[in-house]
Amino acid sequence: MEADGWDLVDDAADADVAVVNTCGFVDAAKKDSVDALLEANDLKGHGRTQAVVAVGCMAERYGKDLAEALPEADGVLGFDDYTDISDRLQTILSGGVHASHTPRDRRKLLPISPAERQESAAAVALPGHAPADLPDGLAPASGPRAPLRRRLDGAPVASVKLASGCDRRCTFCAIPSFRGSFISRRPSDVLNETRWLAEQGVKEIMLVSENNTSYGKDLGDIRLLESLLPELAEVDGIERVRVSYLQPAEMRPGLIDVLTSTPKVAPYFDLSFQHSAPDVLRSMRRFGDTDRFLELLDTIRGKAPQAGVRSNFIVGFPGESEADLAELERFLDSARLDAIGVFGYSDEEGTEAATYDNKLDEDVVAERLARVSRLAEELVSQRAEERLGETVHVLVESLGSDETGEGAHGRGAHQAPETDGQVLLTSGEGLGIGRMVEAKVVGTEGVDLVAEPLQGASAGSEEDGR
Repeated sequence: MEADGWDLVDDAADADVAVVNTCGFVDAAKKDSVDALLEANDLKGHGRTQAVVAVGCMAERYGKDLAEALPEADGVLGFDDYTDISDRLQTILSGGVHASHTPRDRRKLLPISPAERQESAAAVALPGHAPADLPDGLAPASGPRAPLRRRLDGAPVASVKLASGCDRRCTFCAIPSFRGSFISRRPSDVLNETRWLAEQGVKEIMLVSENNTSYGKDLGDIRLLESLLPELAEVDGIERVRVSYLQPAEMRPGLIDVLTSTPKVAPYFDLSFQHSAPDVLRSMRRFGDTDRFLELLDTIRGKAPQAGVRSNFIVGFPGESEADLAELERFLDSARLDAIGVFGYSDEEGTEAATYDNKLDEDVVAERLARVSRLAEELVSQRAEERLGETVHVLVESLGSDETGEGAHGRGAHQAPETDGQVLLTSGEGLGIGRMVEAKVVGTEGVDLVAEPLQGASAGSEEDGR
């Protein structure tokens, strides 16, 4: 959009078009998305804003139905519209109507690879502008495809999309119905984007997709992630590579070895357990049980004792018995997880589980959610206390704001952004955002750690405030 002459503004009230990114999974997120669209609609008639456009997963999933149910949205654009979004917005601003449709080629929805600026910037330059006129921080195209990537902040961590879609058919999940089948990005694209991010000052990348353990299977090599991770870790400027969302049933010895032994690759395991009672897991069309999951964790910690592990769980799934819930609690008591997300089951339209007869009453689901959430909070605090005395490698993400400038916040290798807690450094002296520093854990605050920087043990960015 910027390459086509649009200006990105910080305040939606200053925009001609307010574009709202929506979520199409779980009721709470859908409601938040609708609320955001209605809030954006309130801007019309009070200032510059002339149109409100819905994009993202809810727009993709519901398309025409969303447009009819929410006339406040002047346009509903699916994923396939992103490559031509500038034209779509111009049409909507002019009073035209664009019908949402299902993408024809989902591979086109994968991000393009940033390449050398001089090689291909002309592919997106405005008429009359030299290729070098691309805005700072905008990744040029490696070819005619879009979208491009533009960083919206100067944070030292950034996500890199590894794949899109999912081939698993969990009975509670609607994602495959609107995200499509699993499609891997080419390793060269992932590497090029990582190099570009490093040039922008990024120190940690987080590989994201619906299922990272499947990476490469559609490219003919299910072990492609094992060979890609060391290459990413060798990119100049990158201090840490983190992998999100791993399927326990697809974990393999070679991948565990790479994740636990490769320098600069975080020994971090975001394992999608969802439950541990075998009957519930089979009803979810998933695999494993408490003992198998504990064996997997023992294998991981046998190779990397300080490895970080997080997971999410659904309670109150149709047919879940008190014995099943007790089995989940047995697993949680023994798993020593660093971060735990707990969700109460609710029907997701279009899924197999929504058709099940043996649903639990809403008050039973709510009670079980509260019960397991309390246990989870206690257990992650205990796990944090187990780390007392450990040396952690902390990526500094913010500095103290008091007059002395002391104190800083960051994350250790076992902590992903926004979800797993943080590390409070007792001193920020000599540190800058983007610096990687060694520190000794001296205290805890719930899931968060308090750590004391070790003198002469820092490395990373020398540019304060980057």
